[in-house]
Amino acid sequence: MLRNHLLLVDPQNDFCDLPEHLWHGHRPALPVPGAYEDMRRVSGFIKHVSHQLAGITVTLDSHPFVAIERTTFWRTADGAEVAPFTEITFEQFKAGEYVPLHSAEVVEKVLQAMSEGNKSLMVWPVHCVTGTWGHNIMPDVSHAINDWEHQGHGIVNKVLKGQYPLSEHFGVFAAEVPLNDAPATHFNRELAQTLVNGSDRLLVAGEAASHCVAESVIQLVEGYESGKFEAENLPEIILLSDCMSPVAGFEHQYEEFLNQVVPRGVKVMSAAQAAELLSRAL
Repeated sequence: MLRNHLLLVDPQNDFCDLPEHLWHGHRPALPVPGAYEDMRRVSGFIKHVSHQLAGITVTLDSHPFVAIERTTFWRTADGAEVAPFTEITFEQFKAGEYVPLHSAEVVEKVLQAMSEGNKSLMVWPVHCVTGTWGHNIMPDVSHAINDWEHQGHGIVNKVLKGQYPLSEHFGVFAAEVPLNDAPATHFNRELAQTLVNGSDRLLVAGEAASHCVAESVIQLVEGYESGKFEAENLPEIILLSDCMSPVAGFEHQYEEFLNQVVPRGVKVMSAAQAAELLSRAL
């Protein structure tokens, strides 16, 4: 029987457009339109195919309150707050248009490296602060993975990412800019090898399709192609298209992601289609 592994990226309250009756005195910080229904579908998928899942890995965006990619870290030249969804370029930083709270030398190095890769830094609302309600796994998903464990199928592997405060960290395998003195920013060979060598089929879901899902899959595929980790073969990778959504305004990034990975063999199907595929393999 094929070993099916589910990689569930950042199924957290802060990313879910939860209905208000589920806020319980809180409010999602960075809700992705469609994420609530995405996570309800992936929860149903886990329950439906629980006996066909040999493993589940859940990534958790895990940040301090103050970090390079959030509003709490930056001020304008005149000391004003920086609004969410502001893009900061290396040139703007050097010109003094935006001023970091601390660690200017490291920030300069990070922004310069991003600029050399034709990227700028996006400033996000404060989200997924470790230990808060927003960091928690969305309740339906939490119940589904707990049930999977309770049925004796295994232990869910929960992987924290983004804890280093001075480099953006979308993909689970590496930060946008790895830094020599920050091991957590470098490519996670152990995780990649565990996922690739421990599965024949890797099913991927989570939030957001335009950012953390996209970057995680690209990092894994490119890591395999460039020999960053030891693996005989890359498992069949299937994106559960109705169990992920892009951040509003970044739909083009999701399309660009698909254009990058589908020609390399990554497949796209709905949760129902994937469940049928898994049932046929019994």
